[in-house]
Amino acid sequence: MGSTRLPGKVLIDLGGMTALARVVRRLRRAKLIDEVIVATTDLATDNPIARECNRLDVPYFCGSESDVLDRYYQAAKAFGAEAVVRVTSDCPLIDAQLVDETVAVFQAGEADYASNVIPRTYPRGLDTEAFTAAVLERAWLEAKEPHQREHVTPYFYEHPELFRMASATADADYSRYRWTLDTSKDLELIRAIYSRFDNRDDFDWQEVLALMEREPELVELNSRVVQKAVCAH
Repeated sequence: MGSTRLPGKVLIDLGGMTALARVVRRLRRAKLIDEVIVATTDLATDNPIARECNRLDVPYFCGSESDVLDRYYQAAKAFGAEAVVRVTSDCPLIDAQLVDETVAVFQAGEADYASNVIPRTYPRGLDTEAFTAAVLERAWLEAKEPHQREHVTPYFYEHPELFRMASATADADYSRYRWTLDTSKDLELIRAIYSRFDNRDDFDWQEVLALMEREPELVELNSRVVQKAVCAH
């Protein structure tokens, strides 16, 4: 709820549902994940997220606001996860098929860490990472830098010599598109996308891509938003 650029963004309305509800509903269509869990904070200001999770009947875990790596580790431990698939709640266009694709790459290569963001070929906002509980624990024990604690996974891709890494990539480079929810301009675009699909959420990323090609003016809505420089992604 404490987003600096778009306060309260995870509960913001997207065509009659919260952004969080959209993310959860879209993720529940993934075939290779067993359970969707929301890892929120133990701050009172995030109590509305817990209430929304109850409404959506999705389990949640409350942990540290700043040490998100600890929050992930404690959540994984609390739910007995053998592997974790990380998707952030500012991705209301997250695609279940791409989540499954990333998990399949992770499983096939017996990787410690797999993602569809290194290298980035998909639009920003479809980001998926998968890693084992064992390497999550290792990162939790060894990562010391503030950015490594805040952003959960930098320790993996900053130390590729320590981990078996794998990547899921697109058939072309679509990284110029920005479909994440971080500013009012992003919100304008994502609301426009949902409205084009009658505020359903069963459309896939390729349908959004086709929409962008049909209506290039949509791309302009948030084309000048500068991504916050926070990690190697």
